[in-house]
Amino acid sequence: MATNAEVSKNDGENAINLIRRFSKRVQGAGLIQRMRNRRYYSRIKSREVRRKQTLKVIKRRAEVQELIKLGKMVERPAHRGRR
Repeated sequence: MATNAEVSKNDGENAINLIRRFSKRVQGAGLIQRMRNRRYYSRIKSREVRRKQTLKVIKRRAEVQELIKLGKMVERPAHRGRR
């Protein structure tokens, strides 16, 4: 699925204008957005895998809460928002 954005230099056009025109053409064709989507693509995990991960997280949270109650672990302060 190759989409080429091609521009040719006009008479009396400098390099900066040519690059600007090329950038606009690429942006208009949606190439940058498509490449970003491809770059960060991740496969959808199956229902069973998601379920196992969720159960593991729930179990770990329960263990941490138990350790906090026993005084063997210090409770972390709540996250603060970005400034």
